[in-house]
Amino acid sequence: MLKQLFEEQRQSLNHFLDRIDLDAAQKIFEKLLACQGVVILSGVGKSGHIAEKIATTLLSTGTRSFYLNAGNALHGDIGFVHPQDIWMAFSKSGESEELLQLLPHMKKRGAFTIAVVSKASSQLAAGADLSIFLPVERELCPHNLAPTVSTAVQLIFGDCLAVGLMKAKNFSVGDFAANHPAGLIGRKITVKVGDLMLKGEALPLCRADDRLIDVLHELSEKRCGCLLIADPELAIFTDGDLRRALQSQALTVLEKKVGDLATRRPKTISPEQLALEAIQQMQGITVLPVVERGSVVGLIRMHDIIQAGLQ
Repeated sequence: MLKQLFEEQRQSLNHFLDRIDLDAAQKIFEKLLACQGVVILSGVGKSGHIAEKIATTLLSTGTRSFYLNAGNALHGDIGFVHPQDIWMAFSKSGESEELLQLLPHMKKRGAFTIAVVSKASSQLAAGADLSIFLPVERELCPHNLAPTVSTAVQLIFGDCLAVGLMKAKNFSVGDFAANHPAGLIGRKITVKVGDLMLKGEALPLCRADDRLIDVLHELSEKRCGCLLIADPELAIFTDGDLRRALQSQALTVLEKKVGDLATRRPKTISPEQLALEAIQQMQGITVLPVVERGSVVGLIRMHDIIQAGLQ
């Protein structure tokens, strides 16, 4: 049964994505981008829950937004609304009584109004300054009643708007960090490489002309999975390099200079960069030299990132 339902949902979402009016979506996006006030979102029932979620996503990604309960708005909360604001109403039918009652009052207060509906000929769409029709063939519910597909497409539409605005405003990781100081997200976007890196005596250092056999103890004792060569230029020799060298050259490799076996110009990172950026760089590798003003100042390991709960 679940396999069939997943397939039906896939077909429903494809129906929506293949038929959404991109011109109408672009007009709404440009209006939101130019908004000088607050983007206010409302909905009733399940559409209200979706509107509230989209409002919080907008707010956390750089667009001032607020969820306004339609019922409460008609009993005083509409005093929040100013002429620079935009009101977006989410409704599958576009006939929700509370939203239709609220629409003329929003206009009286000078707010620009946008209707997001799945019934093109609805009263809400006809009365709003802008509207968009989100195509829904039918709900996943066997009785075509419980909001399932309709709420899914509302969420997709709202999230795409939020991310589009985020990109258009060049909302940075630092901006995101300022809005998410707590929890896992907060740690990911506030912990810097310098907070986790090994430094000083803990660094596994050697010289380029050292024989491999003479520095194996350093490789073993420091337990970093690598040796760093900082002079004359940065290079790195890893456990993986050691295994491959032994397989191809047997024990004769032990007499060779580490500099001849090491990888030159490896990936590096600054101590001021976020640990999250280190994760993004460490694709297929487990260690990353930390460089500041051309000098090696540390080493960050994937193990330390995992221990910090960031991966």
